[in-house]
Amino acid sequence: MIVTIDGPAGVGKTTLASKTASYFHLTYLDTGAMFRSAALALGPGVHELPETVIAAALSKLDYTLQGTGPDAVLLLNGVPLSEDIRTEEAGNAASALAKSTSVRSAMVKAQRRMAQHGNLVAEGRDMGTVVFPEAECKIFLDADPAIRAQRRFLQLQAMNKPADLQRIEQQVRARDERDRNRAIAPLKPADDAVIIDTSTLDIDGVFRAIVHCVESVQS
Repeated sequence: MIVTIDGPAGVGKTTLASKTASYFHLTYLDTGAMFRSAALALGPGVHELPETVIAAALSKLDYTLQGTGPDAVLLLNGVPLSEDIRTEEAGNAASALAKSTSVRSAMVKAQRRMAQHGNLVAEGRDMGTVVFPEAECKIFLDADPAIRAQRRFLQLQAMNKPADLQRIEQQVRARDERDRNRAIAPLKPADDAVIIDTSTLDIDGVFRAIVHCVESVQS
């Protein structure tokens, strides 16, 4: 069984995908972490290089899952991903890198390969539309950009990291523009996705809606 959870930055995908994996004992695949770690590994400005150069650099990156179920760990070249990928800079670099045809092709292949581990919860931008269009349960989360920026602001504060609310909201809106309007695999819900607006819902409320979707498929 494959469950996909797509949506823009700051909508709660990571938290909800992790909770869903734990609840249903599924393997959790954070594809956003793959793009973020690739952007850091390849260095700043890599998205501006020719596709042939990007493809050559990507060939040196090997993503694997260690273990199965909710405790599965995503590795890059045999090493677990660091918390450095959670910065705003890494997120913006990942969004720019995701426009590359070479990057998207390589990531899709790696993601589908890791799905062979068995039952999976995959979260990202195009899981239900491109990577796993045959997924049994597809969720698309959305929320007002200002609310998503506020959530990210509070998250960074809780992590004792620098946070400027106005700057974060500008970044959220700019990233939305890139992700929703890119030529390759734009951010959008699959035709058969369950769309959940999280603007006025807490994590538990959204989670209950996801659980309902998964259980309706299982029954």
